[in-house]
Amino acid sequence: MKDDFTESKISCKTEVETSSAHRSQLADIAEKIIKSCDDTECYIHIDYDPIPSNATAVEIINRLKEILFPGYFNREKLDPVNLKYSMGQSVSVLFDMLSLQISNSIRHDCLRYNLECSDCGERGQKAALELLAKIPFIRKTLGTDVSATFEGDPAAKSYDEIIFSYPGIFAVMVYRVANLLYKMDIPLFPRVLTEHAHSVTGIDIHPGANIGESFVIDHGTGVVIGETTKIGNNVRIYQGVTLGALSVPPGGGEKLKGKKRHPTIEDDVTIYSGATILGGDTVIGARSVIGGNVWITESIPPDTTVIIENPKLIYR
Repeated sequence: MKDDFTESKISCKTEVETSSAHRSQLADIAEKIIKSCDDTECYIHIDYDPIPSNATAVEIINRLKEILFPGYFNREKLDPVNLKYSMGQSVSVLFDMLSLQISNSIRHDCLRYNLECSDCGERGQKAALELLAKIPFIRKTLGTDVSATFEGDPAAKSYDEIIFSYPGIFAVMVYRVANLLYKMDIPLFPRVLTEHAHSVTGIDIHPGANIGESFVIDHGTGVVIGETTKIGNNVRIYQGVTLGALSVPPGGGEKLKGKKRHPTIEDDVTIYSGATILGGDTVIGARSVIGGNVWITESIPPDTTVIIENPKLIYR
């Protein structure tokens, strides 16, 4: 026993000495990391002006869920007696959080790009008020999305199931909020919101896209909807669908900013999994059906079905 204790003591001492030797190098490493912050080819933000907080953006999304779908995601039980108090509290907290993050986004762009002062604090409060005032409109539009999802999915047992668990509804909810901020010319923050939804659901919707009512993303993983995409009413798309832009030549991205680069999908269109539709001049006509795995870069007239000819299977 004594020998075992002695060996253990020696081992622990050696471990401490080794750890100390390693840790002694940390000061020099930290100094080199700090010096590398001066490298203009690296992207950093070390300044006195704050930038939007990703953690706060996530909290804002969670609180927006509480007022967009009251009773489903609230931290405490919601009933007719406490509704007024609870909603008032939620709206007040959201106003403060939104105002600050929107103001930080505007201030960041103003200082980084040397823009003329636009009173970012007041703009942040006005934008937050405008967004909150449109909650009834957003909620009504989301209601059409939930209804369309339920009507088109035999696997859905209830509206509750869709609201609680369908990634498409979550991604579209975040998009509809971010889209309103995008239309107010709020920089950066709308994209922060939609990219969180992207990271959670695998559904990538740019806040600049224009999407009508009764929009359904079924399953959803791998869906991409680009900035200048236009989608009409009662459109359903499945997993792996890309509504994207044609390849941008090197150095050509700046010239294409603000131009229509993504397709237009008219009313009552269904797009099945894996389909890729590209280009700003590409229009998918109303009531058309786009089959799985097709590649489209030209317009399709209304009432058209596009499918790939059955591949030849080889059995060995």
